[in-house]
Amino acid sequence: MPAYLIADVVEVSDPDLYERYKPLVPPTLATFGGGYLARSGAVTILEGAWAPSRVVVVRFGSVEQAVRWWESADYEEPKRLRQLGTVTNMIVVDGVTEK
Repeated sequence: MPAYLIADVVEVSDPDLYERYKPLVPPTLATFGGGYLARSGAVTILEGAWAPSRVVVVRFGSVEQAVRWWESADYEEPKRLRQLGTVTNMIVVDGVTEK
């Protein structure tokens, strides 16, 4: 079942670290079958008080693949840079299997 990782980059406290982080991620995603669906595009608020400025959505083949990517040695250094340079909320949710 597909899964979607959703990241809300709340604050970028170190733009230089964040810029170093961004090009390191795509190859790590590909290794685990992940790919971007949205990456920091414009956000249009339709309802509620949530007003994110940077949202990233990544599709994986399963929640397990997403978790393996997040825990992987491949993502260890990029994750460290992101965690040092940003405040981020991140979740992974099950997708819908079409019938």
